[in-house]
Amino acid sequence: MRESNDNVNHSGAARPGAARPGAARQDAVLELIHSIMHQYRSQQFQALRDGQHELTHMEAKVLAFFGHHPGATQSELARHSGRDKAQVARLITGLRERGLLHGEADAADRRNTRLSLTDAGRAIQQAAQAEAGKLNAQAVRGMSGEQQEMLLGLLLQVKDNLDRGE
Repeated sequence: MRESNDNVNHSGAARPGAARPGAARQDAVLELIHSIMHQYRSQQFQALRDGQHELTHMEAKVLAFFGHHPGATQSELARHSGRDKAQVARLITGLRERGLLHGEADAADRRNTRLSLTDAGRAIQQAAQAEAGKLNAQAVRGMSGEQQEMLLGLLLQVKDNLDRGE
């Protein structure tokens, strides 16, 4: 079913004062990207919450960060995630109390703590990553490798356009 566009007459010309032609399609692209990410995150959050480890989305992201950046600091995580330092500190404290993160004082600057996953944290992070892999596979089911590459290329172009801020 095709939605009508009240701003376009039957000749395809925009009515005076209406949005420019193609604007509805452009809006639809970004709305669809937003909708897909919302659905993806919702399903990912549900899997994390219902899993045996009961992780929040942000806890899983923190574990993934330290899985990819062992020995990083709380400040590096805050910069990477764009979250405020107080929120990051609470997340790290909770994960350390659960025995999922381990901290050691930085040898060069004892004020900094280098954080890394414990064995338990690594196991949970790997399980969360496996769940994400299943969801990723579900999202592109039925697409050929060529279609996936084309989609990736188009999305990268959208991102590049937004990064340029023209």
